[in-house]
Formats: sequence, structure tokens, C-alpha cells
Amino acid sequence: MLYAVVDIETTGNGYKGQKITEISALIFDGKKIVDEFTSLVNPEQNIPTFITNLTGITNAMVRNAPKFYEVAKKIEEITKGTIFVAHNVNFDYNIIQAEFKSLGYDFKRKKLCTVRLTRKIIPGLPSYSLGNICSGENIPINGRHRAKGDAEATVELFRRLLERDDNFTINSFLNPRSRQATLPPLLDKIVVDKLPETFGVYYFKNLAKEVIYVGKANNIKQRVISHFYDKKKKEQTMCLETADVSFTKTGSELLALLLESSEIKHIYPKFNRAQRRAGEAVGLFSYEDQKGIIHLAYNRLKLAPNAIMKYYSVAECRTHLESLCAEFELCPKYCHLQTNVSSCFHYQLKECKGICCDKETVENYNVRVREAIKSVGIGAENLVIKEKGRIKNEVGFALILDGIYKGIGYLDASQDEVLKTPEEYQFFVAPKKDNRDVQRIIASYLKKKEKLKALENGEISI
Repeated sequence: MLYAVVDIETTGNGYKGQKITEISALIFDGKKIVDEFTSLVNPEQNIPTFITNLTGITNAMVRNAPKFYEVAKKIEEITKGTIFVAHNVNFDYNIIQAEFKSLGYDFKRKKLCTVRLTRKIIPGLPSYSLGNICSGENIPINGRHRAKGDAEATVELFRRLLERDDNFTINSFLNPRSRQATLPPLLDKIVVDKLPETFGVYYFKNLAKEVIYVGKANNIKQRVISHFYDKKKKEQTMCLETADVSFTKTGSELLALLLESSEIKHIYPKFNRAQRRAGEAVGLFSYEDQKGIIHLAYNRLKLAPNAIMKYYSVAECRTHLESLCAEFELCPKYCHLQTNVSSCFHYQLKECKGICCDKETVENYNVRVREAIKSVGIGAENLVIKEKGRIKNEVGFALILDGIYKGIGYLDASQDEVLKTPEEYQFFVAPKKDNRDVQRIIASYLKKKEKLKALENGEISI
């Protein structure tokens, strides 16, 4: 069996923009190196100063070096029929594969990761970086952070791993059904194997046990594994840091969405961006003027009386308000999207058919405003949304009191039968903060449920 032990140096501009500056492929038969190819590569882009400081490779050094397309055939030929081996194999393999893809060629090889192999064959090391492993194993690195120097050190490490592999670990890693080659280098396969295939929230953790990402899933195991196949820069970077995955079962998608949202705002993980914003700053509210026309307006949250909905910014509020205007044919003037005007913009275009042009009655206009208000958020009612529990004979629920989200909880089915009012459920709830995101999640759920009910009753058709 032949192995292509590979190392590359790159421009370091993220997975999508990262280009190879040097490559070394050493063909190893398990005992000795039988062939090799090493070359600088012109990345056709600038090498950042910090990368030059790390590798010693300068723009001048690669200026007259061959471009990747000029060395691609040699790399394809020398690695053909071999098993691709690298320290943190997905990094080197994915970048080389991307370079080939840009040339219209699909580069595919079986893979082995010496980080994962070392963790299995030599467990308990404080660090599995190439430098630290080689230091502990007294393996010299002649040219750290240069392709050939690191590749030669990886060959020697791999040779020792082959010698110590009494449990046929390498063979098991090469099994097509094993996901070892696609798993993050720091993550044990046992952790993934133990993940449940059910609704819930999962937590990616780094070596320091810090939560770096929170996600929700209808199938926890399936969703977690999908991250490892994602080629996006954020996903790749996150997976490289992932050393453990924990989870919480929820019983339903709605409860998973609500728990995910509150966990993100509580933990503030570095790889969650969409929901980890600061508290809401703007409130949407309504009022009636002297003519009886209902206005929609917005202001800073402290100055918005009985806010219908809360937002993180004025821009977010205005965008939502504009969509309400379009959906319910409301007047921009009376939604305070156009200020200091006697009539709305539609009037100037002679398209206005609404109230500001006296084309309809106040009563008719207000009906649509009330419909728009009803569509926003979850109203001011008391509500218990019941879902499936995590186990048999358990009821999961989300609690809303006076239009404010209180949290989620679980009850034995027999306990649930005893409770009569929404207020009684608050003693069984895990308290959570109300915010724009949970309001959006619940409103969307209720709207979908209402639509399904209408379909079942034949009130609407698709």
C-alpha cells in the first residue's frame, strides 16, 4: 500500500480565497519514501506579511514559481492510487481539491488524518499539533512551516503510528462506512456515534470545553454530521476547533427553536452570528388620531407605549413595516414611513386608492390595520402551546402570558390533565427571556398552524 504524505503552505486568506504557495508530496510505502514532489507555487495573489513571517515564503520567492495549473498534472500522477495522508487532512485535501476544481478536474483520494490517528493510538497528549507531537516523540522538523519539512516530520510520525497500531486502527479508519476522514481532527468518533436521532439542540465545544456554536435539529446526529461536509469558510474553521459535541433533547422542532434562541443569547457562542445581537432598541406601536385613523409608528423602546413588536434597530423595524404596508395595503404616511408630507408617495404617482386620498372610509382602512397588527407577534393573550415531550407520556410546552414568552417546560401527561389555566403552567416552566427572535418563532408557528387548520377545514386551498 502506498501513501502520499502531503503538506501545503498557503496565503491564509480563508478557505475560499486561500491559495497554495508551496506543496510537498512524499510517497511512502510504510517503511521508506519511494518518490517525492516538492515545489513553490505562484498563488497569483499577495502573500500577507503575517504569513511570510510564519513560513518565510515571500512574494519574491514565488514570483517566478510555477502556477498551480503547471504542477497539477504532476500532483495528480504522483498521488494516483495512493492514500492521501496529512496532519489535519481535511485542511490540505480541501484546498488542493479546490485548486483542481478551479481547473475543471475532480480530485478524489482516500484520506487519513495523522491528528485523528495519533489521538487514537497515542491518547492523552496535552496537544496534537504537529510541533508538540514531534517534540514529545523526538522527531526533528527540518524547516517548520515549510511544506517539505512538515511533510518529512509527518512521514516519520506516520511510520511510528503504523508500528504501534496493534488494534488495526488505520484499517478501521479506511473503512468506507467509517466517517473518520470527514470528522474534525479533535473530535472522537464515539461522541458522534452516541448522538441521538431526534429533535433537540446541540453544542459544539472546543478543547477548553467552551461552547463555540449552538444549533437546533430535527435529527441531532444527522445535522451535526452535515456540518463536517460543509465547504463554507465559517463551517470549516468551526469544525477545526470542535473537540466535543453535547446535546439537549426537546421533543419537538418548536421547542428546539426556542431553546436554541435563548441559549445563543445566554452563551453568546463565537460562531453564532444571526441571533447573538444585543437587546432590542426599537418598538412598534399603534395609536388612533383625532379622525379615528389607526397609525403604526415606532420609537425607542422606552418611548414606545405597549410595543406590538420589538426590534434590534430602526432599519429592521422599517423593513418590517414596509412589508406590512405592502401586504395589507396600508398608507406609508400613516405608518410613519413618510414624514412631513400632506399625502403619501402613491398619491404623487397618482396610484393612491387609499385613505389619505379619501378613496376609502376610516372604518375600512382600520380593518386592514388591525389585521396587520394581528399578524405581528403573538398578541396579548395567555397561551400554552403543547408539543410532544422527550419521552413517552410526557408533554412539552411553551408558555405565553399577556403576550410575553415565559419559557418552555415538560410535564407528565397525567399532570397536564390536571392543569386548567395557562397561569398554572408557570410553575413548571424553565424561565426564559422574551425577545424579538422568540416572538418571531412563535408567531411563525401559530400562523403555520392556523393555515394548516384552515386547509383541513376546507376554508382555503393551495
